[in-house]
Amino acid sequence: MPNKIEVGVLGATGMVGQQFICQLQGHPLFELTWLGASERSAGKTYAEAARWVQDRPVPASIASQTVQAAVPSATAPKLVFSAMDASVAGEIEQAFAKAGHLVVSNSKNHRMLPDVPLLVPEINPDHLGLITAQRKNRGWSGAIVTNPNCSTIALTMGLAPLMPFGIKRILATTLQAISGAGYPGLPSMDIVANVIPLIGGEEEKMEVETHKILGSFTGGAIQELDAPMSAHCNRVQVVDGHTVCISVDLASKPSIDEIKAAFSSFSGLPQQKKLHTAPLHPIHLMEEPDRPQPRRDAMRENGMAVSVGRIRKCSILGYKFVSLGHNTIRGAAGAAVLNAELLHSEGWLD
Repeated sequence: MPNKIEVGVLGATGMVGQQFICQLQGHPLFELTWLGASERSAGKTYAEAARWVQDRPVPASIASQTVQAAVPSATAPKLVFSAMDASVAGEIEQAFAKAGHLVVSNSKNHRMLPDVPLLVPEINPDHLGLITAQRKNRGWSGAIVTNPNCSTIALTMGLAPLMPFGIKRILATTLQAISGAGYPGLPSMDIVANVIPLIGGEEEKMEVETHKILGSFTGGAIQELDAPMSAHCNRVQVVDGHTVCISVDLASKPSIDEIKAAFSSFSGLPQQKKLHTAPLHPIHLMEEPDRPQPRRDAMRENGMAVSVGRIRKCSILGYKFVSLGHNTIRGAAGAAVLNAELLHSEGWLD
């Protein structure tokens, strides 16, 4: 398929790496031709190296591919997606960027660096302008672009339509699916019939990432959102789909109908450009009193839409609602693929 752009996946054998493989199958723009993983997987076929845990068979063309070591090489394509574990992602991603590769990363290591875009394409596509500073600062011919933490995407997609009303304070409580812990994840004796009120580092990530994503790109740098935020993060026995209960203080005190209209009309550059992975409606406003629900709503628009509901008054902060997103699709692999589509549409892959 000579018209397609060859791409690779770093960390291809893990759960998010597998979701990248699923997202890239049949993609009209990208063709997955290179798989990178740890030294213990390198040299094996993908079928030998990976324990496949997705709900569809591993594609035959991928199963027979030989896994490569996760190091820059002449065979690695210019565009690579990273699903590397945070313990090793930092040095590996930097090595690829230094060698001229464009790394679209799901890992946390570079998200909060001041010259690295932390991208949600419907919200802050202009933050791609940081790539110019990144290359100048680091002497790279490549670059690193990141997507946020899975729970942060569900939160910021719920907050972005409210930005015109002036966000003053934010309180968020998450109910996060077990797939967010990777595979094999949590022991059954810990999670079955239980809620775990701690996900290490998650609350801190949500708080700092939200300020960067909702910040403005001015003078070649990010001016972060000036609004205090507090997050509570909990692991619950749901397979896929992170639910976020949000209370927010808004400066202009809109009516509930005005807030609903903002959610219903919300759209962004991916929708304008009709990018392949972009949902037609990035936010689905739900009027049912008991929605959204992970089992019913996480897979809306192939898992790329965020569902919002239960919009009502809050006696403390003014407004409260529920936002739901699929954590391994919209919150991970699908988000990164959409980021790459935006990079292409904006000329960064030329």
